[in-house]
Amino acid sequence: MLGCAVAEELYARFPRLSEGKLTRLRASLVREEALAELARELGLASLVRLGEGELAAAAEPRASILADALEAVFGAIFIDGGYDPARTAVRVAFARRFDALDPDRAAKDAKTELQEKLQAAHRPLPAYRVLSVHGAAHRQSFDVECAVGDITSRGTGSSRQRAEQEAARAMLEKL
Repeated sequence: MLGCAVAEELYARFPRLSEGKLTRLRASLVREEALAELARELGLASLVRLGEGELAAAAEPRASILADALEAVFGAIFIDGGYDPARTAVRVAFARRFDALDPDRAAKDAKTELQEKLQAAHRPLPAYRVLSVHGAAHRQSFDVECAVGDITSRGTGSSRQRAEQEAARAMLEKL
């Protein structure tokens, strides 16, 4: 529901924008870190009740918990009132972010940027490999390698995807 409401608002604001740019704008707004930041701004962090394990690990909820909690709020509005009230809640919550968007600067994630750069140079696509996983199941850290030919880079993150993004970012710096 959240992705749909954000996509609808973006299309209403930027009807001539390409699908790719609209997708990147939507992704920048609904990615975990952005949702967690918005949840903090809305005061949701102080309302989330954490289990003992989470309380022992950190004073504040993890970004993934905050993002999930914010999505749950929008989901509850949708279930209780339907799509129109939920869409309105999304528009109000994201208003400053929608207003600040610059469609000409629709950020690409590092993996996409790396792939496009390699394709433009007619080079092989990157290969990602998980090197190791550390920590308890609820608090894992991933080490990933990105290889382009004989050049490698590494990244670490709280998910395989985040680690891959970090490895791609490091590869972009090397190339």
